[in-house]
Amino acid sequence: MTDQNALTTAPEPATGPGTAVPAPLEPQTPPAPQLSPESKTPGLVPVPPAPRDRHKLRAVLRWTAAVLVFAAAGTGTAFGIASQERTGVPGLSTLSDGRWEYPKLVKPTLPPGAPLPFVQENPGEIHYADLEQLLLPVPAGGRPDPALRGEHSRVPVDRYLQEYAQDGRESLREHLTEGGLRHIVARGWSMPDGTSVRVFLLRFHTSVLAGYYFEAQLGGGPDTMLRPVNVEEMSSYDQEYDNDAKVASTERYVYDEAAPRGPVHVRHAYVTAGDTVALVVVSRKGTVPLVPFHQTVILQNQLLG
Repeated sequence: MTDQNALTTAPEPATGPGTAVPAPLEPQTPPAPQLSPESKTPGLVPVPPAPRDRHKLRAVLRWTAAVLVFAAAGTGTAFGIASQERTGVPGLSTLSDGRWEYPKLVKPTLPPGAPLPFVQENPGEIHYADLEQLLLPVPAGGRPDPALRGEHSRVPVDRYLQEYAQDGRESLREHLTEGGLRHIVARGWSMPDGTSVRVFLLRFHTSVLAGYYFEAQLGGGPDTMLRPVNVEEMSSYDQEYDNDAKVASTERYVYDEAAPRGPVHVRHAYVTAGDTVALVVVSRKGTVPLVPFHQTVILQNQLLG
């Protein structure tokens, strides 16, 4: 899957009872000339008699040219639509593959004089934007999680630790307490099909401290034994994820729960971006839909890049 932006499309024109749809205008062609009996001889192409009036001849030629122009234009339009990607044609739905409709993503405004996170003037790779504004917004149809509505979206360490199985929490808590964590922001929502999403952004004092937390506690290998809650055994690299869809100066690690699974399927991903580490968790009874999970990870990564 390639990088995608917020996927909104222009609505199709409404039709239905009470909606008048004007019929397209068609050129009026002159009546076919009457042929003499001799002109109907098999194998011969009938030739109409020459118009008596040159004005009529010019009218016929004008209508013929118009018909040819309309035909060529129609053919060109049809080819253009057929040859474009569906996402590039206004009015055609791009949600049939299961993607969610996120609001248009906008990078937050930096404080005056503050550098971007990945420039030479910012060796610590600090995100100076308000961390809450770097959280992915809730897509259309999503119901916000009231448990993740703290002031400025901030949550305590204990709420973040609830995303992991009990046996892994103490080591994480100790590292976060002593490892230079500044604060955590979070946002969550549920979709009409029962899919639950939680996004956490952990900001450290520098990119070095953020990187150390990720390497020491979260890993990044093909299998991770640090289990998110509801994962039965372990999670492995998501083989269906498109690793070519990268954002400069960041890294993504995308996992899928390995079989055998329990009643709840869990997919999760980490994004490392300078001083910030992101956790994206998507869970659902049965099977987590693949496309919106990948879409959510990519969009959150773009906001941090």
